[in-house]
Amino acid sequence: MDVYGSLVEIVGEEFVSDQEEELYIYSRDSGAQEPRKADYVVAPKKVEEVQKIVLLANREKIPITPMGGGLTLSGLAVPIKGGIVLDMKRMDRIIEINEKSRYAVLEAGVTQGALHSHLNKHYPHLEHSMPDAPPMATIVGNVVIQGHGHLSVSRGINSQMVNGMEVVLPTGEVCKLGSCSVSPHWFTRDPLPDLMGLFIGWLGTTGIITKISLQLLPKPKFRDLLTFTSNELDLLPDFIFDITQLNLLDNLFIISQEWPPWAQGILYVPIVSAQDEEEFALKIKLHKELLRKYEGKITLVEGKHAERMREARLPVPPVTLGVMAADTKQGGGFEYTGGIVPIEKVPEASSRSVEIAHKYGQPYLLGYQLLTGGHSMMCGLAYCLNRADDEDVEKVRKAIDETNRMILDVGGVLWKAEAPAQRLMMQRMDPNTIELMKRVLRALDPNAIMNPGNWSE
Repeated sequence: MDVYGSLVEIVGEEFVSDQEEELYIYSRDSGAQEPRKADYVVAPKKVEEVQKIVLLANREKIPITPMGGGLTLSGLAVPIKGGIVLDMKRMDRIIEINEKSRYAVLEAGVTQGALHSHLNKHYPHLEHSMPDAPPMATIVGNVVIQGHGHLSVSRGINSQMVNGMEVVLPTGEVCKLGSCSVSPHWFTRDPLPDLMGLFIGWLGTTGIITKISLQLLPKPKFRDLLTFTSNELDLLPDFIFDITQLNLLDNLFIISQEWPPWAQGILYVPIVSAQDEEEFALKIKLHKELLRKYEGKITLVEGKHAERMREARLPVPPVTLGVMAADTKQGGGFEYTGGIVPIEKVPEASSRSVEIAHKYGQPYLLGYQLLTGGHSMMCGLAYCLNRADDEDVEKVRKAIDETNRMILDVGGVLWKAEAPAQRLMMQRMDPNTIELMKRVLRALDPNAIMNPGNWSE
């Protein structure tokens, strides 16, 4: 069968390619994972086109890899088994902003920057939780990898803010989940059976999300950060416990990096906000007063270094780790491990991360983000690499693998894990959990066409 011709019939010649120069772009990302060649790239505009592409792929047993912004850096949108890369960026409509129930209905290609700009222009009193990522990252891409946003402490991770979905199943059916399945309104996922978990965290192996309803939040009138510094890593769990007992945070970054010199040690960066000036001043005061308990051990940073941190971490979105790491190496490559670990294990994970970075000749760059009220923490160890240097790339792959094993050793789990890291988790996973995952995949995707090579042993 002429697959290329069939794809042209579905979306038009302008939006299909099998040319080497375009396949090259879609066969890799900026991380260290091995490139995998795509056979076709197609960019649908409507859900009906996605449906037809999936039906074609089923008939011809061709793998499909959905792609949003392609910014996971861990190869999740790289076609491990080849086949069709489904670029969702043309599906970019902001369908609805519901001001009173505070949600947005979006197509799968809507970017973080597009929604941010739209809200600023038309609904300046509303916002969504933006991740520490470039504005071209898509809303749906961030949700399906259970990404974090600038309100991750107060509101939770972004996948927890989803009200509903429209999904094209691997067999071609279009399915609605949440209140939109029984109502014209996309306002809640409760109290219905929560089927959205079948598509969140599955890395594109269970279906293609074409629309999503995302909760919007009141935008505060006042917002600022503080910067605390310490050289005592073992204090971190107790300090996290104490600061979250105040229950006043929007977000909390913790940064430990070897470069620049002024940022060495441990930097705590709590972010607070309020609608009222008096409330805001009180929140700032209470966080400063917390330092009395840690007098001489954790101190307030003021002056130019505090302003540098404010310039980097207060914007929405903040300056990314990739930009902060840019001075350390040339070559255009960047990847970081993302381990979600228990709070009490953060000191051990941090110490061992520094050892691994130095073992592989990298300056350490650790970025932490507190999650969902302070119940866990994302620990990211960033590695820069020269993608034109095969030896350097291979060295970073080894460093990432060792870091992943360390995160699992301390009792953590791996976030947006590349295929080798997924297999590391499955080696430790409860066998009955693995069997349940296999049953789900067989039921939803009997021809195993959806992003194959992920969540497979």
